[in-house]
Amino acid sequence: MNYTTNATRDSEKRILVIGAAGIDIVGRLTEMPDPGSSVPAEVRPSFGGVARNVAENLAKLEQKVNFITAVGQGVFGKLLLNHLKDAGVNIDASIITDEFHTSSYLAVISENGSLNFALDDMRILSKLTPDLIRQHETLIQNACCLFFDANVPQETMSVLVEIANQNEIPIYADATSSSLAERLRPHLASFQLLNANTHEAEILIDHEFEVTGRTSALKAARKLVALGVEMVVIPMAEFGVCYATSDTSGHVPAIKTKILDPTGAGDALSAALIYGLLNDIPLDDTIRLGVKAASLTLRFPGTVLPGISVEQLYDTTMN
Repeated sequence: MNYTTNATRDSEKRILVIGAAGIDIVGRLTEMPDPGSSVPAEVRPSFGGVARNVAENLAKLEQKVNFITAVGQGVFGKLLLNHLKDAGVNIDASIITDEFHTSSYLAVISENGSLNFALDDMRILSKLTPDLIRQHETLIQNACCLFFDANVPQETMSVLVEIANQNEIPIYADATSSSLAERLRPHLASFQLLNANTHEAEILIDHEFEVTGRTSALKAARKLVALGVEMVVIPMAEFGVCYATSDTSGHVPAIKTKILDPTGAGDALSAALIYGLLNDIPLDDTIRLGVKAASLTLRFPGTVLPGISVEQLYDTTMN
């Protein structure tokens, strides 16, 4: 099977990315606080949101991107959109509303870089309505591919899939979180690419078996392919990435690296995978580019590595 899209046949077509964009605040613990108290920590704010991170990464990989999201009228939303615009992302179809604040994500990570817990407020994404999508239907019709995260409301997701299928536009999706992954299940047979971690994959196979390591992740990836997904990628942090298509399956080990911040690594993976698929790069090489992008992002205290580039992904060193 040929895992490419019409992007290589028409370089003027843009990737359409739809979903979350917000403010990330990540605190890295040096010690556990007692209940009701605080402790010194490394705390950093940055722009975030799965879809936003993917859109910015794709722009840095020299891809043309249209982005649809919703932000609040305050200063954070305007700064976020301006940052994307400066990165080369077209934001004309995004909306600004006074009904909700810009989305926010608050995470606490341990000293070794693993996530302890997180809170998010994504209520503003309810403004990504089916009517909004229909207003911009031509963006889907003229796209080389569509990417969305599972923050997109269920009814809106159904409209996106319907329009994309009618126009034979490849759909790439990210399961996003354990609480949102279920939204993707009705549309599995429409996805050319699905990125889901072990917890999300287990939900999408309806808990048929536990997904806890390489063997079970490969089994889950093959199961999701049997359910209709063309290509499934299951990242497993330090244990690498498992993947499957109808023709093959495999595992690419992680690149040993010090983790400064896990936020955004999976989104860098998705962006590099999309880049590979759109540019006729062989499957194994595409997966390795994705693992490289994720590893580089893990070393940066933020959601998107500022200097990420195609050249850097192909560099065999990890300076």
